[in-house]
Amino acid sequence: MLDEAAVRRIPFAIGGAFAVATYTGCWRNTKDLDLYVLPQHKDRMIEMLGDLGLADYFPVQAYDRWWIYRATRDNTIVDIIWAMANHRAQIDDLWMSGPEVTLNGRRVRSLPAEALLWDKLYIMQRDRCDWPDVLNLLYSAGPDINWAYLLTRIGEDMPLLAGALSVFRWLSPGRAGEFPGWLWHKVGLAPVGQETAEAPVIDRRRADLLDRRPWFGPERARLEPAA
Repeated sequence: MLDEAAVRRIPFAIGGAFAVATYTGCWRNTKDLDLYVLPQHKDRMIEMLGDLGLADYFPVQAYDRWWIYRATRDNTIVDIIWAMANHRAQIDDLWMSGPEVTLNGRRVRSLPAEALLWDKLYIMQRDRCDWPDVLNLLYSAGPDINWAYLLTRIGEDMPLLAGALSVFRWLSPGRAGEFPGWLWHKVGLAPVGQETAEAPVIDRRRADLLDRRPWFGPERARLEPAA
């Protein structure tokens, strides 16, 4: 499939569990493959999946066709995504600017950490919450995030980011001390003091309050079963 997309010169970026693993090192089993494309390329990508024998998943389970096309074959689901699920924005060049990584021997592009964070901040529904991914991304990639650029994308939804950063600082005060000092003021939080910068990288007692199973930081990456 990835080879065929390359042959047809359809640009895409990998999202989902694979993209998160690019930054966190935590691989998890998944039967879904998320391919992000610019809106102008979605029809060609959907046509390609049909040519490869994948069928529309809609008759099995209805979904919102405004932002995604879901195809399936042999219990595997491939999602073609050209917009955010909450209709906040369409996929643009930001989403195509992530690092190149190796998947099954082929070099492919992953979503950048900035796009992953922006997208996953909004996924907090009754049956699914992506904030564990958000917190792990902040731990793994936070000091290197282009925060000025991300804040312009988040715009008026900055209080949502402030909530995630507040929880992150509670969990990982030492790591939070590595973030740009100006960021805390910008999102409306008290600045990180010297005591925070010198605190443990991860407060395991606090992480265990949320889930005693390994879920946060390098410990999760070591113990998560490989995909």
